[in-house]
Amino acid sequence: MKRDTEISKEVALLWNTANDILRDIFQRTEYPDIIYPMVLIRSIEGVLIQKTDELREKLKKQLDKVNSKTQLQILNSKLLQEIKFNNTSKYTLKKLTDEGETGIKTNFISYLNGYTDNIKVIIDRSGIRAHINKLSEEKILFSLLKDFSNIDLSPANVSNIKMGYIFEELVRKFSEANNAEAGEHYTPREVIDLMVHLLDMDEKAIKDGQLVTIYDPACGSGGMLTSAKEFIEEKINPNAKVVLYGQEVNDKTWAVAQADLLLKGETAYITKGDTLYEDGAIGEQFDFMLSNPPYGKNWKKIQKKVLAESNGRFDVGQPRSSDGQLLFTLHMVSKMKPAELGGSAIAIVHNGSPLFSGDAGSGESEIRKYILENDWLETIVAMPTELFYNTGIATYIWLIRNNKPKKRKGKIQLINAVEFWKPMKRSLGNKRCFIDDDHIKEIIKLHKQFDKADNKYSKLFELEDFAFRKIYLDLQETDENGKIVY
Repeated sequence: MKRDTEISKEVALLWNTANDILRDIFQRTEYPDIIYPMVLIRSIEGVLIQKTDELREKLKKQLDKVNSKTQLQILNSKLLQEIKFNNTSKYTLKKLTDEGETGIKTNFISYLNGYTDNIKVIIDRSGIRAHINKLSEEKILFSLLKDFSNIDLSPANVSNIKMGYIFEELVRKFSEANNAEAGEHYTPREVIDLMVHLLDMDEKAIKDGQLVTIYDPACGSGGMLTSAKEFIEEKINPNAKVVLYGQEVNDKTWAVAQADLLLKGETAYITKGDTLYEDGAIGEQFDFMLSNPPYGKNWKKIQKKVLAESNGRFDVGQPRSSDGQLLFTLHMVSKMKPAELGGSAIAIVHNGSPLFSGDAGSGESEIRKYILENDWLETIVAMPTELFYNTGIATYIWLIRNNKPKKRKGKIQLINAVEFWKPMKRSLGNKRCFIDDDHIKEIIKLHKQFDKADNKYSKLFELEDFAFRKIYLDLQETDENGKIVY
């Protein structure tokens, strides 16, 4: 899948805006709290302006017959029908700044309040309102809005994929500047493509109008969800009814996901909250699930809440409190449809810890045992290092399925894809390599031809090969008469 990834111009403009306008007034750690929301607002406005222009052209004859007030009413009604939102204020960012600096704060608030409720909740969660007073008092609100009004983030100029890369590069640059933890990262789009292909969705016959549900419990900006839907529509059946479900704990990232899905017109339900103790999908089951949960996330502080609100999800066992990755795995396993109802497939990214951490009898070991004994683990793919933006650690894609085909029953495939990579022309943080379309095709070929591919890149094992038992020997010393010596 060809990616539109030339983002240097847009990122440079946004980065310069942050440094030129916010410097010495806001802390560097506060820059994202202003820049991210403004990117969202400008993107939303870009969709609105482009669609309004299209409707003006399409309805030109009808609009020419009525006054300006009626024209606005017609346009707003049509916008609600087609893109599910509008703005009833008289402003755009350009019109705000064209009127000059006087009254800019009041007018900007009026502009934000002019959006429909579904956009206002996104704007509110983005956090921009908390900074309006200071931006105004420091006499930089006008300059900020002026700069953003000159940055073209409309769909005609910036595709959804390109917008995703812009956000990712901004996250990387801000994280790097603020010495943020390496664990916070986005999933590269080529990794998402690979995960979507590995789910084998194309092997299922999806009929016109058939409901297909896709879920990501740590959805970030929603890239995995939309990529999975695009795959179904492009490769299987464009008339399938695909519904997306997700959950995200971070306010600002949730706002990005919600805005992106809304602007694309997707049927999606994205819950705000911590998946581990605020399950936003209680009682739900999904056809396909994919996720890249946080690595090494310490869950000690929320342990009591997690276990109190587990609803049986984590009864099998709990990993050590310093790393909650396997909790996300158990959570997704709990959302699988029964095999007799079609079953479910899961693709989840982990680092090396869930593979080996925990001795026999530990929580991690019991979780692995549970998955293996149910014969749900299908494949583990070892990925190249330095593939993610903010971490260079080794990563693995686990494929878990409770509807394995007969020939895969009782078997686990290991794919070694650590050599499948190309160097980046320019590193993006710790991301120094990428996997191209040919690499993805080769990995998918190894996966699909698992029973024929036995080479240095693919090996097939029996379930018993991964089982072990630890036996403790309690030895007692005896004398020459066989009596115990204490």
